[in-house]
This record gives sequence, structure tokens and C-alpha cells, in this order.
Amino acid sequence: MLPVKELCRKHGFSEPSYYAWKAKFGGMNVSDAQRLKALETENTKLKKPLVNSMLKIDAMREVLKGK
Repeated sequence: MLPVKELCRKHGFSEPSYYAWKAKFGGMNVSDAQRLKALETENTKLKKPLVNSMLKIDAMREVLKGK
């Protein structure tokens, strides 16, 4: 078994990245991690229309404030 430092060097990522990954995914099995990734992707897709709507509302408020 390789020490964490050597494992990180071998695969080209930092130790803090390893520990962040371990904290996030350490207790999960593969299907849990896949589901989390799918939910994060869906969340990102849903945020884009929300942000656009919020920008439109702010723009409308600015226009109405000027009248």
C-alpha cells in the first residue's frame, strides 16, 4: 500500500485534493457517488434558467424605477 503522498504524486494531484475528495466521497459506494454527480449536474442545469430569470426581473425593476 502506497503512502498518500506517493499516491498523489503518482497520479498527479495534490494531497489537499485527495483529502477533499475523501471527505466528500469517502463513505460512499459507487452508485451513491454516481447519483451525487447526476444530482449536481441536474442542479447546475436548473440554476442557469433561474439566474436568467432573476437578471430579467432586475432589469425590469430598473426600467420601472426610472419611470
